[in-house]
Amino acid sequence: MATRIYVGNLPYSATNDQLAELFSQYGEVAEATVVMDRGTGQSKGFGFVEMTTDDAAREAIAGLNGAMLGGRALRVNEAQARTDRSSGGYNDRSRGPRW
Repeated sequence: MATRIYVGNLPYSATNDQLAELFSQYGEVAEATVVMDRGTGQSKGFGFVEMTTDDAAREAIAGLNGAMLGGRALRVNEAQARTDRSSGGYNDRSRGPRW
């Protein structure tokens, strides 16, 4: 099963291709994505990489955590499961007005 990796503190100029190339030195990259802001189209400074094997993912995490890219020290670790963000936010109208 593929392992998903969180990559933080990316330079804002980083692209999906650059991210894939960086991680490919540790094994086959199934997918590499820099997260972009929907409104501005600018990078949010983090992304995700999916490696095809767990061994490759562990090696990439060990080898790239703290590595420099574009003058920034990367934070690289195994991605955590996404939490449910659907309740309690500003746009949660199901609970009525808040005053």
